Amino acid sequence: MRIMYVTDLHGDERKYRKALDVARARDVEAVVNGGDMYPKNIALEQQHAFITAFLDRHFTEYERSGIYYLCMPGNDDLATFDELFDSTCRAYTHVFNIAQRKVTLGGFEFVGFNWVADYPFGLKDRCRMDTDRGEFPEQLGLPVVSDGSWPEFRGLKPLDDWFAFARAMPTIEDELKCLEKPRNPKKAIYVIHMPPSRLGLDVCFDGSEAGSQAVRSFLVETQPRLALHGHIHESPQVSGAWKVRLGHTVSVQPGQMKRLTYVIMDLNSMEMERVVE
Repeated sequence: MRIMYVTDLHGDERKYRKALDVARARDVEAVVNGGDMYPKNIALEQQHAFITAFLDRHFTEYERSGIYYLCMPGNDDLATFDELFDSTCRAYTHVFNIAQRKVTLGGFEFVGFNWVADYPFGLKDRCRMDTDRGEFPEQLGLPVVSDGSWPEFRGLKPLDDWFAFARAMPTIEDELKCLEKPRNPKKAIYVIHMPPSRLGLDVCFDGSEAGSQAVRSFLVETQPRLALHGHIHESPQVSGAWKVRLGHTVSVQPGQMKRLTYVIMDLNSMEMERVVE
């Protein structure tokens, strides 16, 4: 099976259209979008408009082309629109929301996971402690979460004590254990927005590492065929690594900067090509 993996498009319509053009030209059977799909740093209602006006039409193009589209919201995509996003995906036979779900295509099992370990920034809709032994990073903004689901959205709710709030919720480690297990790890592809720690896939511009120990431990334990990540846009540029092996598992993090970046891969032969254009 031949797929295209892309992540962290953040509402860039030019990149979305280019990815579709590439998918058609390269004869891929499925495009996998690893999260952070909507525009960020905009008026909140624009994420709603992006789903209803752009993504809905864009999914129609995949349907017409006979190309599957596996996708999920990311940490910069407001959780208030999750039901809207899910219903939009379900309107198509070739589009799947894979957040905390398993989808089987071409004999391969794709499992999505869009929780991320806590970071310094304000929006906490999809943030969790990494493990119950983890520490919180220094916070740079006011912690907030979506208050209500669309259309009963009441804005962003400030959290007076984010640390206590987070400690009361399941950790990344806990959430990973709740995922539906593939029948055969050798045919399993995990799409985990958060990269694992200490593999060179999580390196920020300042050289710090922001990956998840829980994700790394999970991959060591489960040993799937492939793990697809994103989140730290600049990591491949800084570390020079976009593909690493962890036991029997190949982990891929293509990165995403100004130019569209993606990976074309054959899931049978595991041949891969990272393209920046």
